[in-house]
Amino acid sequence: MATRAFVLIETSVGRTREVAAALNGVPNVSSVDAVTGPYDIIVVVEAADLNAVGDVVTSRIHTVSGIVRTVTCLAVSLP
Repeated sequence: MATRAFVLIETSVGRTREVAAALNGVPNVSSVDAVTGPYDIIVVVEAADLNAVGDVVTSRIHTVSGIVRTVTCLAVSLP
């Protein structure tokens, strides 16, 4: 079973479309949605394990120009 995380992203003013377009091509990113509220984009990352999710976030998402801040929320299974 893959590990899934929701990455909440705040972008620089006026850069949301550009950032979303860049994130659409990132491996292991299964969806990119612009949203309203304190964050501008929510990305779903699916990878083999926690380390792989962390690698996608730190090496592929954080390096996209125009991202100001991120919060990563891991999905957990409830019994």
